[in-house]
Amino acid sequence: MAAAAAAPTRAEALSLFRSLLRTAKQFSDYNIREYTRRRAADAFRENRALADAPAAAAAFAEGKKQLEVAKRQAVVYSLYAPKSKSVMELKVQ
Repeated sequence: MAAAAAAPTRAEALSLFRSLLRTAKQFSDYNIREYTRRRAADAFRENRALADAPAAAAAFAEGKKQLEVAKRQAVVYSLYAPKSKSVMELKVQ
């Protein structure tokens, strides 16, 4: 159980954050993609100041769970991707 309470290193936390952002890019729908990106950034910002190891480890574990959920959802959303782009993604000419 001692390994579960060990706080993640800065490199591990940054790796998780980058993985969440990469997974967010896989969503074809603009709204879902931006929501996932914003949710990841907000969660990391909220947990930035965690000082005690058990709380940091719990937040890291929750982040890993959310990453797995996002990966599964990206696959599901790719199966039902919209045929056209969102208005937010159209270029103004």
